[in-house]
Amino acid sequence: METVRSLTAEKPVVIFSKSGCCMSHTVKALISSFGANPSVIEIDKMANGHQIERALLQLGCRPSVPAVFIGQQFIGGADQIISLNVQNKLAQLLLGARAIFIWGR
Repeated sequence: METVRSLTAEKPVVIFSKSGCCMSHTVKALISSFGANPSVIEIDKMANGHQIERALLQLGCRPSVPAVFIGQQFIGGADQIISLNVQNKLAQLLLGARAIFIWGR
C-alpha cells in the first residue's frame, strides 16, 4: 500500500495500467483528451507489479486496472471515470487537482 502512496504523491493524475488492457487505454485517452498529462504506471512492466496489483485490489479496484488517482485520491476504475465524464464531473476533478487549468466546454 505504501508503494501505491509513494507513486501517487505529488502528481495530479496517476493511472495504474497494464499495457495490453483496452479499458486502461480508453481511460488514458479520455483523461488526456482534457489536456491532462497523466502519469501512467504500467504494472505489467514492473518487477514489483504483482505487489502493486495486490495493493490496488486491497483498495477495492475490481478489476485491478485501470486504477485512477486524481489529486492523490483514489477515484476508481473505468466505470467510475466514464460515469464522472458523462455527469460532467471529471473536468472539475482535473481542475481541482491542477491537472488542467482551463476548461470551457
